[in-house]
Amino acid sequence: MESSSVSPRLPLDGLDRAVVHALEIDGRAPFSRIAAVLGVSEQTVARRYRRLAEDHRARVVGRVDPRRIAAVTWLVRIKTMSDAATAIAEALARRPDTSWVEITSGGTEVHCLVRNRGPNSGDDLLLRKLPRTPKVAGIQAQCVLHIAFGGPGGWMGKMDALTEAQAAALRDARPPVTADGPIHLDAADDALFAHLGRDGRAGYPDLAAATGLSESAVRRRVEQLRREGVLFFEMEVAPGLLGHRINVWLHMSVPPTHLAGVLTELSTHPEVVFAAATTGTTNITASALLRDEADLYRYLTTRIAALTAVTSVESTTVIRLVKGEGLIPPDR
Repeated sequence: MESSSVSPRLPLDGLDRAVVHALEIDGRAPFSRIAAVLGVSEQTVARRYRRLAEDHRARVVGRVDPRRIAAVTWLVRIKTMSDAATAIAEALARRPDTSWVEITSGGTEVHCLVRNRGPNSGDDLLLRKLPRTPKVAGIQAQCVLHIAFGGPGGWMGKMDALTEAQAAALRDARPPVTADGPIHLDAADDALFAHLGRDGRAGYPDLAAATGLSESAVRRRVEQLRREGVLFFEMEVAPGLLGHRINVWLHMSVPPTHLAGVLTELSTHPEVVFAAATTGTTNITASALLRDEADLYRYLTTRIAALTAVTSVESTTVIRLVKGEGLIPPDR
């Protein structure tokens, strides 16, 4: 029997980590299936997840793979006056086309991802809004050309809380992905994405109410979007729960002949959350989670130093996360 005396403020214990790992593999898996794999009761799994979700420390979120809907992604760095970073970051966080809004560089820079659909992706923000914002000292926008790591099967999948047999049992039960062509999205899909972006385990009655579809229709649509690789689910977890205090952005320069190889190697690093090829003065951007400053130093002087094709590295640490990863907003 699980003890109910475990404080929700404590770091994740072994069972919590196993539940998180299982839900990273299949965020919509029934608690009964996860319980069978873990060898505990369904009530225990449900209680563990609800406690984490209600405490806003970990939750399943639905996400759209931008590569499947031809969305344009921009990594934007905004240099600000020291007293303006918070206000600018919070204003960006309120926009539906931003995610990963973070204050970095000791409070003098804001990082964010801007993702839009449509021929004028990012025009409103990048060409009109930000340049006219008071106390913005400079803007650097890099178009993401290729995401090597940071989509389906993300960073939480690098956990080792489950055995390979347990992980395989959950993977084998997922809908197979058979993406092979363009996908048409409508207003009901946009409403579905918005709701799942807040609660990836929302029930079909709630999803039906949000989209105006019947429960059977919304169930079929979720399954179809998952099969076609448009919609996927992952765990959003506060890094401190896993012992990580340092979140760092790495901007690297690599000769084009070595670009693919360096991205492939970065994707295998346990520390790396996101890695992509970009336009701009540097052509690789990565985000990594480390335990502390000493761990960051070790990472830079060992794993990154071993990437001999990298000619330069700039690192900037995150001091505040203002907005986490979200779904692609509608283009209307």
